[in-house]
Amino acid sequence: MAAPAQPKKIVAPTVSQINAEFVTQLACKYWAPHIKKKSPFDIKVIEDIYEKEIVKSSQYLENYLWMNYSPEVSSKAYLMSICCMVNEKFRENVPAWETFKKKPDHFPFFFKCILKAALAETDGEFSLHEQTVLLLFLDHCFNSLEVDLIRSQVQQLISLPMWMGLQPARLELELKKTPKLRKFWNLIKKNDEKMDPAAREQAYQERRFLSQLIQKFICVLKSVPLSEPVTMDKVHYCERFIELMIDLEALLPTRRWFNTILDDSHLLVHCYLSNLVHREEDGHLFSQLLDMLKFYTGFEINDQTGNALTENEMTTIHYDRITSLQVIEMHESCFCTFPELYDFALSNVAEVDTRGSLVKLFGPLSSNTLHQVASYLCLLPTLPKTEDTTFDKEFLLELLVSRHERRISQIQQLNQMPLYPTEKIIWDENIVPTEYYSGEGCLALPKLNLQFLTLHDYLLRNFNLFRLESTYEIRQDIEDSVSRMKPWQSEYGGVVFGGWARMAQPIVAFTVVEVAKPNIGENWPTRVRADVTINLNVRDHIKDEWEGLRKHDVCFLITVRPTKPYGTKFDRRRPFIEQVGLVYVRGCEIQGMLDDKGRVIEDGPEPRPNLRGESRTFRVFLDPNQYQQDMTNTIQNGAEDVYETFNIIMRRKPKENNFKAVLETIRNLMNTDCVVPAWLHDIILGYGDPSSAHYSKMPNQIATLDFNDTFLSIEHLKTSFPGHNVKVTVDDPALQIPPFRITFPVRSGKGKKRKDVDGEDEDSEEAKTLIVEPHVIPNRGPYPYNQPKRNTIQFTHTQIEAIRAGMQPGLTMVVGPPGTGKTDVAVQIISNIYHNFPEQRTLIVTHSNQALNQLFEKIMALDIDERHLLRLGHGEEELETEKDFSRYGRVNYVLARRIELLEEVKRLQKSLGVPGDASYTCETAGYFFLYQVMSRWEEYISKVKNKGNTSPDVTEVSTFFPFHEYFANAPQPIFKGRSYEEDMEIAEGCFRHIKKIFTQLEEFRASELLRSGLDRSKYLLVKEAKIIAMTCTHAALKRHDLVKLGFKYDNILMEEAAQILEIETFIPLLLQNPQDGFSRLKRWIMIGDHHQLPPVIKNMAFQKYSNMEQSLFTRFVRIGVPTVDLDAQGRARASLCNLYNWRYKKLGNLPHVQLLPEFSTANAGLLYDFQLINVEDFQGVGESEPNPYFYQNLGEAEYVVALFMYMCLLGYPADKISILTTYNGQKHLIRDIINRRCGNNPLIGRPNKVTTVDRFQGQQNDYILLSLVRTRAVGHLRDVRRLVVAMSRARLGLYIFARVSLFQNCFELTPAFSQLTARPLHLHIIPTEPFPTCRKNGERPSHEVQVIKNMPQMANFVYNMYMHLIQTTHHYHQTLLQLPPAMVEEGEEVQSQETEMETEEEGMPTQADIPCLTDASVSHELLASQPEATPGETEATPGQTETTPGQTQATLVGQGLVPVQKPPPLSLRSLLLQQAPRLCPRRLAPSKMPHLPQRPNSQCQPFLGRTFHL
Repeated sequence: MAAPAQPKKIVAPTVSQINAEFVTQLACKYWAPHIKKKSPFDIKVIEDIYEKEIVKSSQYLENYLWMNYSPEVSSKAYLMSICCMVNEKFRENVPAWETFKKKPDHFPFFFKCILKAALAETDGEFSLHEQTVLLLFLDHCFNSLEVDLIRSQVQQLISLPMWMGLQPARLELELKKTPKLRKFWNLIKKNDEKMDPAAREQAYQERRFLSQLIQKFICVLKSVPLSEPVTMDKVHYCERFIELMIDLEALLPTRRWFNTILDDSHLLVHCYLSNLVHREEDGHLFSQLLDMLKFYTGFEINDQTGNALTENEMTTIHYDRITSLQVIEMHESCFCTFPELYDFALSNVAEVDTRGSLVKLFGPLSSNTLHQVASYLCLLPTLPKTEDTTFDKEFLLELLVSRHERRISQIQQLNQMPLYPTEKIIWDENIVPTEYYSGEGCLALPKLNLQFLTLHDYLLRNFNLFRLESTYEIRQDIEDSVSRMKPWQSEYGGVVFGGWARMAQPIVAFTVVEVAKPNIGENWPTRVRADVTINLNVRDHIKDEWEGLRKHDVCFLITVRPTKPYGTKFDRRRPFIEQVGLVYVRGCEIQGMLDDKGRVIEDGPEPRPNLRGESRTFRVFLDPNQYQQDMTNTIQNGAEDVYETFNIIMRRKPKENNFKAVLETIRNLMNTDCVVPAWLHDIILGYGDPSSAHYSKMPNQIATLDFNDTFLSIEHLKTSFPGHNVKVTVDDPALQIPPFRITFPVRSGKGKKRKDVDGEDEDSEEAKTLIVEPHVIPNRGPYPYNQPKRNTIQFTHTQIEAIRAGMQPGLTMVVGPPGTGKTDVAVQIISNIYHNFPEQRTLIVTHSNQALNQLFEKIMALDIDERHLLRLGHGEEELETEKDFSRYGRVNYVLARRIELLEEVKRLQKSLGVPGDASYTCETAGYFFLYQVMSRWEEYISKVKNKGNTSPDVTEVSTFFPFHEYFANAPQPIFKGRSYEEDMEIAEGCFRHIKKIFTQLEEFRASELLRSGLDRSKYLLVKEAKIIAMTCTHAALKRHDLVKLGFKYDNILMEEAAQILEIETFIPLLLQNPQDGFSRLKRWIMIGDHHQLPPVIKNMAFQKYSNMEQSLFTRFVRIGVPTVDLDAQGRARASLCNLYNWRYKKLGNLPHVQLLPEFSTANAGLLYDFQLINVEDFQGVGESEPNPYFYQNLGEAEYVVALFMYMCLLGYPADKISILTTYNGQKHLIRDIINRRCGNNPLIGRPNKVTTVDRFQGQQNDYILLSLVRTRAVGHLRDVRRLVVAMSRARLGLYIFARVSLFQNCFELTPAFSQLTARPLHLHIIPTEPFPTCRKNGERPSHEVQVIKNMPQMANFVYNMYMHLIQTTHHYHQTLLQLPPAMVEEGEEVQSQETEMETEEEGMPTQADIPCLTDASVSHELLASQPEATPGETEATPGQTETTPGQTQATLVGQGLVPVQKPPPLSLRSLLLQQAPRLCPRRLAPSKMPHLPQRPNSQCQPFLGRTFHL
């Protein structure tokens, strides 16, 4: 079979070609920011650009279009240009309204022009395609109600006066339903009468806009033919219009009055009867959108009040509609009018409310009769007796039937939905678009915006999106695994597999073994089980993976029927399904593997039995809902039995395979009464006062708080509350030491404060007065470990405000820019809550295990008893401590601690001379404390306490003390004898130490009664632990188990809140059952930074179209929830901070950033602490794209590695340098170049990390080398959040390699790139300056500065520098060999090192074996040797450690997948003095140094590395 023709290679445009482009020339003439003398505004420019093209990345909108807009110059092209640019900004996910907010004067006129254009005739000035653009613009406006400028215009279209568009009878009916609306309606009419005619006419047009737009749409829809060709402009217009209707219905502010207008227009009836619905291909997306619109029009909510309707209330509404129709028929005057409906009027509701019954009832009626019935119901205007109806009978019949038919409830629909995706959903581009979604068209997907209708709506949208995002990942896995198995058609028509896959196996046998009976009231089985047999004739480690499948792991059963003959090559560019012949996909859940006797092997501590042979059978659970649907289809329609066809089973990686558990958690939440705290409910839905949950407005605000060790001194406290009067309860400065209790003035959160007679606040002074009470922590005992751990951080005043807010009840949101101490604030809040409210329990939730471990390690450093700490989920093993804080680790700790404490009891018993065995159990120890210890202590107190007026004797405290012998091992003397009070406090401290022993034993008593580790761990979780930590994923997976256990908590603290998915943020609120119908949650602290990267969403459609990447933290910020913005960073130099602090309200620097030597000292060998280095095309090529979205830039990659080598040669520690890039392709290219150049060279080594900006979020390093890759378009760096992350990773030095002409012209990046371009765009180095240097940052260097103009020059320079260093080292070694006899010892050391190196030398390559830096032949040889990468393999998967074809051991080492011992950081001096003999022995010439180049020449190109990663 002939190989498919290769597509023609597309050559990337050069910089000169880009500069010659039409729009680029105009930008450079009229609006580019780097052009100082711009030409004056010319209206013809707008006309030309709109006719030819609308640009994407230039500043056309900001610096030209809107800046010059006015009513005088407004035109069609002008309006359309602005709309196109705004739509494009929304598509690119960049801020769109900032420009309009800066110049809002002409926006009302502009918006009115848009409304007029949207209603224009399609065959007039505005084409249907242009009006589709206008619809999209309007949709963006309706979804941007948080912007004051937009809201002021939009609310005129969607307020109560829009009911002018209703027919009079319907308007009267609606006003009767809600009497108070009639008062508002009369008031509106009075105000209209006062308006002048022109203003009144304008107001009427705005109120009727949506009604007229609906009528226009219906005209367009009716013009679509059934089978004749139709222009796609009409189809796209209809799709965008339905999208607009869905968005209006899905927001309560827009839905409240609009839903009645939509119902009165009967839009759904017109759509379902239209020809477009019946066009299979063109109307598929339209039909899906229509189903979404139908769902929202009938949503279970009261439109006026916004209250969710229960199932009973929805049933009542349905019954009222049916009975109102029956009442019409029963009316005396109607017997004659509709005699055919007499039987209907006397029937019960359940008999007549199905579609079939209603069609049978209304079908025989004439069109006029149907019209009259509809008019009685106020659905249509009254039909005059002498006229016939103008409506089709089909329309009238559908109108009445669809309005009165019984609807299945949303919960029932959800419960009947299969959780596993099938082939129909997985490859439906309208529901699960491909990875390369451009954002041009609309999709049948829910959107996550600012507001939701109800909690049910909130959960349902997140449920659907999470399910579809998981489906996208499943599709990738299926395509990868099945294509690797190479299914071909055999000679006899069957299936033969020509390949193999690690994650998939052919099925030998499949049998359904159990179908359990349904529960009462359900029509699907309670359980369906099947046996799957496979043959594991594979490598041992892969066999172990298959046998290691655990209970609840999800697999997929696949049926393929290939039509391609044996040996056909698989082409990833062609559609997947038709190539492999995929027919069915069904999900299943593992119950376990069967043993030789057919029994399920249970998971447990016992070792698994060794099974003979290679055949293995797994018992799996099938989805009961899906099984019921498939069997119904087989029986009723005669379809094929799906469960007799499976021939492949596919497993997935455990970390990516938890979607079913999360979906079940969400579905369970929707089936229960979600009790969200009353103070949070409206804010979560996006309504009401966004500050209502702030502690200042909470009714249970706490006046006095103990800040424990938060403050370091009284001066620290005073500076932490600027603008407040601090009154200390003690005057003696010696006593004004921490810890402090602070009493705050508590003000009511409701209403404004009353004014006194003078017009001033009656309590203005009191409101700013803080009463501070120093107090002493009671003595805890005489041992050093009894002393409490203390905080050492001097918090800023904003950090103190965050800590104060976190201690108070309510919602606290802390925005923490990079380096501002978010984790330290979180830990202090947790510590303070722990000490202030010891009976409360706190739940800590983070996005990643890494962040959770960092948080936990800092918590352990504070004064928190470790028996109250518990860490749930995997990742605990990564804690840098010997202590185990997992559930079973805590059980072991309790058991070990119990034994230690009982030993202490035994020692105490012996010291008191009490006979018996008091230390046998916790119970006996308790009796010993009660009868022996307490009695002695009470007797002691009675002797030493002050009696009457006699002064107490200080010696008595020590004399009568009964526990001297027990405390003999404490530092002596225990009692100082200086004062009675001091010694008495010491004595009480000793007793507290003893009492704590018995208190802990009483708590541990349960571990004696509970025998199994599982029961003990459950007890610890539910009763003992006060601080419980887990990831958001673990919370979502284990919610059911936690609720079942009776897990309780009072406070939640979330770190990395801006990186957590909306639904994964919400689920931790509901990990406990309500208490008396109310949630016991008191505090919710969210700490994050919405200016950095959001949650990772792999599918671009869900990320952009559905806004799934929006975290709950970000949404709260958008709706105006008050935040505490940390405003002082201590990570980076002040100059580096300036590159990103413009993004924050007020971000300054902590004092140590200016004072510490590491920040004030310059970067050795480099003139600037940050620099943007321009990289032009290398050999005519800039960016390349070997696979879609797999961008590489060879010139930048070589330049970055050359600078890294240069820094290491100067003496920079390699682990203090990280290399970042914005694309995976460039990451793999840089890793390959490092492996080739310097990876195994101890003189240079490897950087700390080579990774992407996205992966490096939350991490930092001293020096960052950043490659921006792109040369044709800005790409996803246009997202300012990614720019902020990229600019904020470096502490001391940032060096960026990019195409300056491209990035400096991007409006969103201007604040950073204006600073970067202010410095020279060529690399300035100081090669003779040693590391570290004494030069201050910003000082003129005493050494010569060299300017590097391009990458080849840098490569040559690094080569020469390296060779010079080697020769110098070699010369120094020769000198050491000629030392006088007095230095024999050092000579012997040299000789031994020389002998060792000679031994190593034997295995070293010769010069001929070493690839040259510029050896083009080696480059092409390496490229040719690499197998072709597949689209599914271009991303490196975390945790994947197997070596795939094309990967070397060095590659795996470079990716951190194979451990390698890195050499210690070496400076130039230490290399010369310590490592010279080892690096360059007598027989080792410079040319034999491994992996280092010869001198480059101009004819050769640098090593290309591989172009993609397998």
